[in-house]
Amino acid sequence: MSSMQGRMGIVTGGARGIGAAITKLLVADGATVAVLGLGADRERAETLRADLDGAASRIDFYEADVGDPRACQLSVERVLAAHGHIDYLVNNAGITADRTIRKMTIDEWLAVLRVNLSGPFFMMKMVVDHMVERGFGRIVNIGSIVGHTGNFGQANYAAAKAGLFGLTKTAALEMADRGITVNCVAPGFTDTELVAAMPERARAAAIARTPEHRLGKPEEVARVVRFLLDDNSSFITGAVYDVNGGGFM
Repeated sequence: MSSMQGRMGIVTGGARGIGAAITKLLVADGATVAVLGLGADRERAETLRADLDGAASRIDFYEADVGDPRACQLSVERVLAAHGHIDYLVNNAGITADRTIRKMTIDEWLAVLRVNLSGPFFMMKMVVDHMVERGFGRIVNIGSIVGHTGNFGQANYAAAKAGLFGLTKTAALEMADRGITVNCVAPGFTDTELVAAMPERARAAAIARTPEHRLGKPEEVARVVRFLLDDNSSFITGAVYDVNGGGFM
């Protein structure tokens, strides 16, 4: 029997891209997923439910802006009220606002840091007391190759993802003796809407820089997340797993 059978957790941004792949894999493996997203993601979550047929009852959608600490708190409270426990958290939600440093506005800088770095902190803060009380928890943060390498026109995104590495390692240290693991998965350029929105020249350049000369698949990232959520991965914490086709070694 899968160790995810009967597990209950949260996937932020779990209705699209890599998040949707994670949601589908976890539900197929017996888990229940509370998908957090913006209002526009509700229809996507319903499509996910329809695609999973008999497992549809194991996906719940909660509208929340993870960059708002109060919204994070209310969402966690609602999940606990509905299900009684939270076993895992996957911090996947993210946004971009690409522009060179010379042209980037202060609002664009702050918006990306708010969702991509403060959001994971807010969500972790809202669940860790509950996990400590139960003596069990799995947290996986979704980083990015650009947190390692930087990327032209993505100072805000790269800074947030690099910060997420530090947040992951610090949280892992603080929770290591509480039965809670905290890890990070850092995808390379992956076939999602965010990458599809890149200018064609930039996307082609990213593929050219990748030794495998292709985009990653969301499912390839999801499988690593699933591995880290497993009961048998309890001796892995504070790690950053690179899923990037060799783009950063």
